Amino acid sequence: MNFKKYLLDKFIEILIVIFGYIIILMMLLAFKIPSQVIIGITIVFSIIYLAIILISYFKRRGFYNNLINNVGKLDKKYLVLEMLNEPSFYDGEILYQVLYEINKSMNENVKQYEMSLVDFKEYIELWIHEIKLPIASLTLMNHNQKKKIDKRYVEQIRKIDDYVDQILYFVRSENAEKDYLIKETNLKKVINNVAMKNKDDLLENNINFLVEAKDVMVLTDSKWLEYIINQIVSNSIKYIRNEVDSIIKLQVEDLTNQINLHIYDNGIGIPEKDIRRVFEKTFTGENGRNRSKSTGMGLYIVKKLCEKLGHKIIIESVQNEYTEVIIAFSKNDFYKMKD
Repeated sequence: MNFKKYLLDKFIEILIVIFGYIIILMMLLAFKIPSQVIIGITIVFSIIYLAIILISYFKRRGFYNNLINNVGKLDKKYLVLEMLNEPSFYDGEILYQVLYEINKSMNENVKQYEMSLVDFKEYIELWIHEIKLPIASLTLMNHNQKKKIDKRYVEQIRKIDDYVDQILYFVRSENAEKDYLIKETNLKKVINNVAMKNKDDLLENNINFLVEAKDVMVLTDSKWLEYIINQIVSNSIKYIRNEVDSIIKLQVEDLTNQINLHIYDNGIGIPEKDIRRVFEKTFTGENGRNRSKSTGMGLYIVKKLCEKLGHKIIIESVQNEYTEVIIAFSKNDFYKMKD
């Protein structure tokens, strides 16, 4: 709080006090009060008034400087009231009370918003589970009538199923801790499930699907991890190179402190300018615009789920050569299940 600006703000008040004292001074002179007495009264009056100004200034300076500093330091500015002591001067008390009412109103609105958001997410999850039933029925009907039904219809139903899964996992990723269960999971079993889910696409596109994995146990949620791996494998299938024998290779690397899952493909790769942005929300990049109608959500959700599960994920690629995604699972005895 600047003292000069404080004085300028009180300029009219100071002028009134000076004008009033001049009137008093004229009255003292009119009554022929000795000059020594007038000087003494002037000095005492000046000291008292200056003390009043300084006391008022320092009271406000402590409060407002604290307010400004806390607002500057806090990331969540609306929590500033929690960092303040209630002031001892009246206009400060008014400001403090106003901030309290604003904060209270904001908290009520945020709570109402959170409740409506929870209701919406619950509705979306319920809708997804309901829509999954007719999709599963259509898939089964197609499987039983393979020779009679055009493959294009089967492919479109599979895409619908994948997009519905994407919505479900995106909604759940906001509150993933309420849905996942961390336990020792057989990584090879999860990979086999992903292979079975994508077998039709792998066969149709003549892709060599290679797996080098032992029965290694990792600490994760099997359902979430299966979605993560499936999303990456789906991308590998989507962006194959037509002029080469397509390969998708999953290899498990068992290290001292962690287990790495390498997912490699020799597809079209990712341009260097896009590689740093592939995990950004809605980012489609050059490949997404040229090869398919990409939503830009798949890898964003994968990254988000990996962070929730405590896994590291990195991606390496050279355009027109390869893409490799590495998921790292930490080895931590603290989380191991006890018999």
